Amino acid sequence: MLAGRRGPIVAGAGAAALVLLLVFFLVLPKMSQVSEAQSALVAAQGEQGSLESQLQALEQAELDAPQARQVIEEVDRKIPPTADLPGLILLLNNAATRASVNMLTLTPGVPTPDPTTGLSTISVSVTADGSYFAITEFLFNIETLPRAAKVLSLTLAPGGADATSFSTVTTLTANCTLVLYTQDVSAGPGSAPGPDEGTATGATGSTGATGATGAAAPTGTTGATG
Repeated sequence: MLAGRRGPIVAGAGAAALVLLLVFFLVLPKMSQVSEAQSALVAAQGEQGSLESQLQALEQAELDAPQARQVIEEVDRKIPPTADLPGLILLLNNAATRASVNMLTLTPGVPTPDPTTGLSTISVSVTADGSYFAITEFLFNIETLPRAAKVLSLTLAPGGADATSFSTVTTLTANCTLVLYTQDVSAGPGSAPGPDEGTATGATGSTGATGATGAAAPTGTTGATG
């Protein structure tokens, strides 16, 4: 009797053990693989979202590239990569000519690196003769040059009547200090030795200015008369 009852119990226990073995060796690994696959899917979806965002940013950058190039070109015009003292002097002489003032002296200083802005500043001393309105136009021409410039100081003194004409208009003598800028920080006091890669080294202009990098400032050039 007992042996007859034990048979079904043993068979049931064996079946249960078989089920446990199947679960352990077949189901659990599959569940682990499913979990890993889900994790990989989530990671792939996250990476896809990141790549799509990068793609959109690149596409937007491509659309904005022409405008960005224009901004870069405008900055290079306003703040050139080199000091270009001959070009600077030419701009100021042209500004004086358009305003009909007589440029007496024009003395650029050497570029001085400014650690605050990461640029170099060029101080320029100018002395010019002309009527009040001519000098006013000259100052306006300076601050609207293709190259960024700012008048820091100005003093005016009577210059007397113009002896070269029959006009009785009293002329004024203007002494002003200007500042211009360059991206070249390798020239002038306090700069790193040697020119930056790709920058032009000094060229001598027709007015006696010595070139862009590491050169002494030219002195008193006489400008054009109005």
